[in-house]
Formats: sequence, structure tokens, C-alpha cells
Amino acid sequence: MEGVAVIEAALATMPFAPGVYRMLDAKGDALYVGKARSLKKRVVAYTQIARLPERLRRMVHATRRMEIITTGSEAEALLLEANLIKKLRPRFNIVLRDDKSYPWLVLTEDHEFPQITKHRGDRRKGASYWGPFASAWAVNQTITALEKVFLLRSCRDTVFESRDRPCLLHQIKRCSAPCVERISREDYAGLVKDAKKFLSGETPSIQKRLAREMEEASMAMEFERAAAIRDRIRGLTHIQGQNSINLEGVGDADVVALHQIAGQSCVQVFFFRGGRNNGNRSFFPTHLKDDAAAEEVLSAFLTQLYDDLPPPPLVLLSHDLPDAGLIAEALTLKAGRKVELHRPQRGEKRSAIDHAATNAREALERRLAEGTAQAALLEGVARLFDLSETPRRIEIYDNSHIQGSHAYGVMVVAGPEGFLKNAYRKYAIQGAVAPRIPASVAAEVPGGLAATRRAGGGDRIASGGGDDFAMMREVFERRFGRALKEDPERQGEGWPDLVLIDGGAGQLSAAQEVMAELGLGDLPLVAVAKGPDRDAGREWFHRTGAAPFQLPPRDPVLYYLQRLRDEAHRFAITTHRAGRSKAITRSELDEVPGVGSAIKRRLLHHFGSARGVRQAGLEDLRNCPGIGPSMASRIHGHFHPGAAGANLGKG
Repeated sequence: MEGVAVIEAALATMPFAPGVYRMLDAKGDALYVGKARSLKKRVVAYTQIARLPERLRRMVHATRRMEIITTGSEAEALLLEANLIKKLRPRFNIVLRDDKSYPWLVLTEDHEFPQITKHRGDRRKGASYWGPFASAWAVNQTITALEKVFLLRSCRDTVFESRDRPCLLHQIKRCSAPCVERISREDYAGLVKDAKKFLSGETPSIQKRLAREMEEASMAMEFERAAAIRDRIRGLTHIQGQNSINLEGVGDADVVALHQIAGQSCVQVFFFRGGRNNGNRSFFPTHLKDDAAAEEVLSAFLTQLYDDLPPPPLVLLSHDLPDAGLIAEALTLKAGRKVELHRPQRGEKRSAIDHAATNAREALERRLAEGTAQAALLEGVARLFDLSETPRRIEIYDNSHIQGSHAYGVMVVAGPEGFLKNAYRKYAIQGAVAPRIPASVAAEVPGGLAATRRAGGGDRIASGGGDDFAMMREVFERRFGRALKEDPERQGEGWPDLVLIDGGAGQLSAAQEVMAELGLGDLPLVAVAKGPDRDAGREWFHRTGAAPFQLPPRDPVLYYLQRLRDEAHRFAITTHRAGRSKAITRSELDEVPGVGSAIKRRLLHHFGSARGVRQAGLEDLRNCPGIGPSMASRIHGHFHPGAAGANLGKG
């Protein structure tokens, strides 16, 4: 067997050191990533083909090259293995497919009145971070609580600096209005200190102090102040009562439970920080069904989960893991402090595990039920469009623009598991999009140009918009031209079984021309045109060599195709709006030499707008924090060229 020979050749120079090995196929794609305390001792097992299960035999048979990376310890190898698995997604590994980032709660402490806000992405200096939270909803709930109980501001700095009277949040008692000096800097700092204690799990001490202050205010006949403190105490009590599960005496911990049905796995994770439940999230690791034991799935899941997240001091598990000690050592190495893995047997911690396991089971049952319904719909699509087999990848295309400006084409992908959002693509149209309808296209439609518009092929063009046909052509040339370069034999999984286009006969004809030129005329193409008055449920379906047709209004397959079309339309509109907003927010300041994002932000915070910067005098620019005399002269000279010489003389 060629794969065994490849492994034996690699063993000749392989060390006994700890590290990570990769098995690659003929195209150089990773088949499997593994770690070992001793690389040579671990990899030699793959040459004993008769002792391997069927899954590993297939893997060895496909292996054409091996690569290794040595590490200082097995724990380091485990961390590297998790990182490479998430990056390469080998098909013989258990892979956590989670492309969503985690939201964090942030206190911007570089401001004299810190703001409480939500954040995703890289951390920046001058801010305190709390989390992670399982979802945006969970962090928004916490922000609302901090507003109600601690009256912290959540507005942006630009809004804060431009206020001359309290906003609505102050009126509904969710902000102390520091923007108009309704609270002193010292008192606001006290609120921030209390909020930090709350986020760190010190809620009881805060409640005791507030109760004492309320009593003192009442004794001093300051009933309005006493009532305000009472409302804050009620808010704290309400927050504590909202958690469906609680862990007494546990500050930061994650509760991780796994459930398996029919060869599929779901892992439910509850995030506890500061003794509070920061929400939960369901994960569905992908793996081959034949021999993925629960302990194996959970071990692989943990290392990949904490590849992106800082691990808490305690991780509660639903299963005993044979390599728990190694995983704990690796997570301790990553966190820089001790991390403990524990499977509780009784008490509140056990109840928390049971609760998470129930959530995992219910989430997996819902997913399986949805998958069954999805499979039936895909079978209906295959019958409707005479496909040879049930489609596993459907690509839907749409364009969005305003009078040809900020034009974008998008691709949305759907399959048996629903929408595959990590496969979505957007294309900024680079070619000309002047309004026109090719005569060849109009001639192919009975009735000519007017019929083309009625059929849905020119509704945006008829109103003076951009050339949808040229846009569609460019998108298809870029999408499928690149696919042919990367996979000329069309053996990969990135090829669609069905291509849907939002449009009518015109768009279909334009797409067919491109596909024929690329030698891809065998890919099924369908154009979905809106019906009269753009009514949903009266869509026309256009196919090559067949008459257009409609489906009964209550046909489930019609609803499914509408969902696909609507998702592409939503993504196209969102992409277009984002591009247009980016172009709008790209101000005159971007044209000033030497003005980067940091200087631009300081100028806008100080002057409020690009217009304010343009109208500012040289002395005003010099007084802006972080703007030196030289930069002030450069900015002033850019907007006032006639005064450049005088400015340089004064500098």
C-alpha cells in the first residue's frame, strides 16, 4: 500500500520527541492531525494496517505525504494540535466548526466617565474586559442590568461629548447623565467600582452596603434618594433570580456536557463568570460516525474550544476523560494559572451538569428533526429540477446597487444542514455597470425587451439601474474561474449541485454564456423571477431548454426556494449597505497625507465631524489632543492651500 510506504519512509528520520504530525493527501490537503508524546512510537502504529479500524485504513490509504512539528512537551503538542485542527479542518479528525466570535463586556477606562459596551475582536489598551458571553443577547442583558443598577453610560464618546441635555436613558432611570454633569466624577467612579465588584461576583457585599445607605437616607428624610437606592437593590435581586442554574461558591467556571444520538454529537456549554450565568451555546462537532466515542469527542472539543477562549479555573464535565490530566496541563499552560477538570457526582455542580446535558439532548433532537425536514425539501428540489441526486450544495446569487453605484454581487450557500454562512462570498463589482440590456438577451425572450422586464430580468435595469447582466457575468467569471484554477478536475467539495439566480430569463442567459465559455455548461442553472407586482408565491422558474413554470402557492418546496432567494437578497442588501456606509464614512480626512485612523478618530472626537475639522483654524487644530504643531499645519494646509506658506512660517 502506497500510504504505508510513505509513512515508513517518514519514520526513517522521525524523532522520538513529542510533537504533532500531519497526514496529507495527493493535493496537499490535511487528512489527519495528531499529537504524540513520542512521534516515532505513535506514527509506527499506522504501518500495522491489519490492526487499524476501517476509518484509519482509509486514512492511511489516502496518505501521500507526512509532516511533523516537534514541541517541548506533550501538553504543548496538544495545544498545537487543537490549533491546526481548527485551521485545517482535516476530514478524519473531530472538528469543532464554530466560526462565531464571542462577545465581551467592556469598560472603557481611558475616559473620565467610563462607558459600558459590547465588544468583539481584538482587545485594546485602556479598557477592562469581562466575559466571554455565550451570545450578544446575554451580554446585552448584562449591559441593561448595569444601566439599571449602576446607572453607567452606554453611549459612544462622540454622542457623550455633544449632549447638552439628558437623553431618554436618564429619564427612565438607566443612566446617571454624566454628559450634562448630573453626577460628579467622584460619584461616577464609585458606581464604576461597584459595577466591577458586581462583575467579579461580589453582589452580596454591594447589597448590604446599599441597604445601609438606603436606611441612612431614610433616617435623614432623603426619601427620593432612598427610593432610588431601593430600586437599585431590587434590580440586583432581580438579576440574581434570573439565572436558571446557579453555582454557589464558584466564581469562574464552564459547565460542559455532551449528548450523542445516531452517530451525531452535541456539546452544551454554560459560561459562568463572577458567579453569574453568562449564557449557554450549543456546539455540533463534526466527526465520522463509526468510532467516535463520547470521551474522544469531548476531549477534542475542549482543546479546540479553548484555542480561542481563555479557559476558566474550573471546567465541569459530563464524562470522565482518560486524558483529563494532559488536557488540564495544556490548559494550565495556556492560561498561565491552574485549570482543573472535574466531573461532579452530587450537589449543585452535578445538577448543573444534568441541566446542561438535558439542553444538549434537546438541541440535538431539534437538529435531527430539522435535518429530516431539510432532507425532504432537498429531495423535492431534486425532483422539481430533474437533478440526478439530492443536492448537497446549492449556491444562490444576487446583486445589489443603487443606480449602478456601490455595486455588489453575493453568493449564499445552503445544504442539508441549512445555510452555510462560512461559505458565503461577496464580490465588489469592478467592471462597468452602465444601464443596458444586450440585444442578444432581449431577442431570446418572446416579446423582446418588454417581456424581458416583465419576466423579472430587467426590473432594476428598467428603472435606470446598473447592468445586472454584466454584474452577473463578472461574479460568475470570478467565482467559477477561480474554482477551475484551484480544482480543474472538479473533485473537491466546493462545487455546487444547483445554482439559483435571483432574476429572470435575462440573468439566466447571461449566466449560461459564462458557464459555456468556462466549460461548465453541465452545472444546473435556475433563475427565480418575481411574479406580477413582485408578489411572493407567484415566482416564475426559468431553466435551460424548458418553458418557465410556477409552483402551487402552498407548495413546501416553493417556500424553501423563497427562503433561499430571500437569504441571498438579505445578504446582498446588507453587503451593499455596508459598502455604501463605508464609502460615506470615508471622509475628507482620509485624503490628508499622514492622517491615519488614530489621528482621524482624535480629530472627529474633538471637532465632531470632518466639516468641523475643515473649518477649524490652525490654533484650534494645535489645541486638539494628540495633534502636534507639524500635523496641525499639514491638516490646515490641506484644507486651506493658500495659507500653507504662512502656516509653515508660523510653525
